[in-house]
Amino acid sequence: MLRIALCDDEVNARDALRIELEKILFDTMEKIVYEFSSGSVAASWLEKHPGEIDLLFLDVEMAGLNGMETAAKIRQYDTRIMIVFVTGYTDYVFDGYQVGALDYILKPASAHKLRELLGRVRAKLDAEKSQTFLLKNLSGTWRFCLCDILYFYSDRRLVYLVTEKGEYSFYARLDEVEKQLSPRFIRIHQRYLVNPAQVDYIGSEALTLGGAQLPCSRRYRESALNSIARFMMGGGLE
Repeated sequence: MLRIALCDDEVNARDALRIELEKILFDTMEKIVYEFSSGSVAASWLEKHPGEIDLLFLDVEMAGLNGMETAAKIRQYDTRIMIVFVTGYTDYVFDGYQVGALDYILKPASAHKLRELLGRVRAKLDAEKSQTFLLKNLSGTWRFCLCDILYFYSDRRLVYLVTEKGEYSFYARLDEVEKQLSPRFIRIHQRYLVNPAQVDYIGSEALTLGGAQLPCSRRYRESALNSIARFMMGGGLE
């Protein structure tokens, strides 16, 4: 799964890049899901939708907030989204490294360059697959780094993924999520699955993480609390 966004204040430039990309994207797994006509709109939207875009093609020479300024703003809250600058000049190439850009492409984008670039993007996502959790719901598809997830909890037919930035619901069973993420995440209750790296305090019947106090049921208490305590002391998980 690869979700792509384009940001360019020129409609013709966006259309040209989209056409070239659509020729080489894998139909069922890769999509251009959003297009932005200004850097300020892109930065504002991405801040409210963490994990929803994997790759952003960002024009450098835009009116208002230019590409470099937009990238710097995005990096204040998102260090993981892959950014590729699109430019008509080579003058900005080295500036891209300051905001962690993956690469740059010159207008008009060549099919050869785009194929090479997407090959590296796919390889990067594949290498990071074991460190991420892919969530799908009615709002879209989201990719979360495991280290950013505080915990999961279930409520009827829904499971909620909780981060510092908010909660995201999806249809699933907590048992299925536990099976997928064990032993990186630990079950402490019929309704709760936690990230031991995010635990701040362990009590006799509950633990605290992310400002929330979660109960640890008798069924899971001994093994869960021992595993989390061992992890907090640097022993890792078995």
